Amino acid sequence: MELTDGTIVLNRPQESDIDTIVAHCQDPAIAEWVTIPVPYRRADAEFYLAEIVGTGWAGGSPVWAVRRAADGPMLGSIGLHDRGDGAAEIGFWLAAGERGSGLMSRAVGLVCAFGFAADGFGLTRIGWLAYVGNRASAGVVRRNGFRYEGMQRLGAVQRGVRRDCWLAGRLVTDPPGPADGWPEST
Repeated sequence: MELTDGTIVLNRPQESDIDTIVAHCQDPAIAEWVTIPVPYRRADAEFYLAEIVGTGWAGGSPVWAVRRAADGPMLGSIGLHDRGDGAAEIGFWLAAGERGSGLMSRAVGLVCAFGFAADGFGLTRIGWLAYVGNRASAGVVRRNGFRYEGMQRLGAVQRGVRRDCWLAGRLVTDPPGPADGWPEST
């Protein structure tokens, strides 16, 4: 399922993206906030395509490549991870040179619209979780109508270490624009 707003295209990552994925995942900022192996190797990207992307699309948890054109280079990744009973969790990363461009905010908007649409997944809720301190990710979801729901102490594990995490969510009834009520620290 390809999604586009005329500025970005979201489509399934392909084997031809492997070298690009490996290169992007060398970025320490991605490794800081995303649960990827460190160091990240070609075999990790191959596993990602086969098990995360392939299994995800087959099981209702799609993962898209973020691109500026359908045949353009992969600039990031975004996925909806099925949480059962009309709920999913959104996760994403973006290449260093693209951060601050608004691409991920557009991608989150497209994925949420698809996730909530009756002819998409018909979701009731899309949740978001990020390690405390990931202000860039918080800004993206806040701009897309996610409401801050709290901080979970040692609520997530990254490479064997428990970390505090921020939680937010958007319901199908929430408007897509910027959400109020976020703490200043986020």
